[in-house]
Amino acid sequence: MTFRSPIQFCRACGTAVVYRIPDDGDTRERAVCPRCHTIHYENPLNVVGTIPVMDDGRVLLCKRNIEPRRGLWTLPAGFMELGETTAQGARRETDEEAGADIEMGPLFTLISVPRVGQVHLFYRAHLRDEKCYPGPETMEVQLFSEQNIPWEELAFRTVKETLQHYYADRERGSFGMHCIDLV
Repeated sequence: MTFRSPIQFCRACGTAVVYRIPDDGDTRERAVCPRCHTIHYENPLNVVGTIPVMDDGRVLLCKRNIEPRRGLWTLPAGFMELGETTAQGARRETDEEAGADIEMGPLFTLISVPRVGQVHLFYRAHLRDEKCYPGPETMEVQLFSEQNIPWEELAFRTVKETLQHYYADRERGSFGMHCIDLV
């Protein structure tokens, strides 16, 4: 399944690429430059974010101001940038989308979403205070107790899975790390 527009031109020399299995022992069809022989690999995008939580267990959610799923609720998250770690990206996204002052915690969920060519990584985070300020990609931010989570208005399945695991672990009194494959 193609997730993005296929590569048409070599990033090294600008020649139109051809799709074939490279001669280097690879087993997958790749975009190969017939002129300079550069092989162009297409890899999943990393989405990084946090589960920002107050001491009383309320979770901070953001109402999306952008597509896809504008107007629905999500955890603060977005695409990881080059030159940053996954944790740095998650902290940046939390600041950009929610203006939240957090203390980063451990990685909580790692979710593979092969159908869209993405890997989502959510970190637990402690909210230092309730003051939050929606960024341009966010209509509003709000703290929700477990019983008030707008489950039917969550933007993404990865967010729902992460919140379900968070509350199950919280109920048990022990937090683990969850690896999930969404097919």
